[in-house]
Amino acid sequence: MNSDNRLKSILLLVILLLFIVAARPYQQPEQAPAQPAVQHDYYFEPGTYMLRAPGGSRQVLGRVVVDRTTGDVWGFPTVTSDPYPTDATKPDPPVSEPFYLGKFNLAAARR
Repeated sequence: MNSDNRLKSILLLVILLLFIVAARPYQQPEQAPAQPAVQHDYYFEPGTYMLRAPGGSRQVLGRVVVDRTTGDVWGFPTVTSDPYPTDATKPDPPVSEPFYLGKFNLAAARR
């Protein structure tokens, strides 16, 4: 009979601990942000264009990318008419560094 009481008390303790674990999300729910902390929504213009840096300091073929959250417009040089950077003289793929082209005032487009 002593072992029966011990078994019942252990089972009662397990049930209480499981209830505490199961009730925690209702007592302290985890916060879910409405938007991620860093969000970028990029639009890549199809095709390649002659990119001209403000002030005429640079002119090169490349891709136009618009950050739709800020309105910033960036140019990614590709040097050729390919939609991605290429360099046939090197075995490693090149990395295209963007340069700032301008900005769309997206706030003015809202009512």
